[in-house]
Amino acid sequence: MVRLVKVAATQMKISRDPAANLAKAEKMVRSAAAAGAQVILLQELFENVYFCQEQKPEYFEWAKPLEESEPVQRMSKLAKELGVVLPVSFFESVNSAHFNSLAMIDADGTVLGVYRKSHIPDGPGYQEKFYFSPGDTGFKVWDTKFGRMGAGICWDQWFPECARSMALMGAEILFYPTAIGSEPQDSSLNSYPHWVRTMLGHAAANLTPVVASNRIGTEEFAKSSITFYGGAFISGSHGEILEQVGADPKAIAGGNLDPAPKREEGFVVREFDLEALRLERLGWGIFRDRRPELYRPIVTYDGSRTHSANA
Repeated sequence: MVRLVKVAATQMKISRDPAANLAKAEKMVRSAAAAGAQVILLQELFENVYFCQEQKPEYFEWAKPLEESEPVQRMSKLAKELGVVLPVSFFESVNSAHFNSLAMIDADGTVLGVYRKSHIPDGPGYQEKFYFSPGDTGFKVWDTKFGRMGAGICWDQWFPECARSMALMGAEILFYPTAIGSEPQDSSLNSYPHWVRTMLGHAAANLTPVVASNRIGTEEFAKSSITFYGGAFISGSHGEILEQVGADPKAIAGGNLDPAPKREEGFVVREFDLEALRLERLGWGIFRDRRPELYRPIVTYDGSRTHSANA
């Protein structure tokens, strides 16, 4: 049996015009679908600029409930029209709470459910704890028309626990919408290679492809500026780069990392045989040979074998 699916990673520059951003996102999805993509990943919080660079209460007005979210509603209609699956990042408000969330939209336009970002960063330029409560949904996977898909959001991608949990729940491909770039406090820092390699490790450890979408462009605020480095990519199940926006084909030949892909808008598409990947995972035995009874330290803050965070 063969189960083929084509996935796409996208990246684009964001302005302070939400209507223009949504129109650009729709155009990107249409182009990727025309290229054969069936599951298309847009970047984190693509409706507007990355407002977490500064702490201003007025930005809470940008949050909307799921049923009122313009990105979700617009992409839901688009998914139904094109027959594609769209994991959609949005700023969610629920009563007095606010979350950095993702709606998984199936190919018929149905919202299968919402994942709320579990790991919330707090550092210069990335002050998300001011805006977002820690997600309360737990890690999520969904049965879509084109396979069982899992999704984390940006900072989640640095935690192997997130990827492994989704893989254990049956995720066949892992998706990570992202907003990451320069560090405002030190322009010499470059997290790009580390960012990619961390997710390639998730792919290799779980024998599961990873799709990551990032934004590009410089976004300036009163006391902060971030240049997002793009690098949106699709990896194989062995942790190899298969496709990357702006990459030199020669640089990524053999699954290598392009140290400096062009920061350009666009998308890449790759086809996978989900049945072949399933059989490969079974053949390796990485889930068969797990020893969950030995992993208690991982559910504590200090590595203790006798205490947990909820004790």
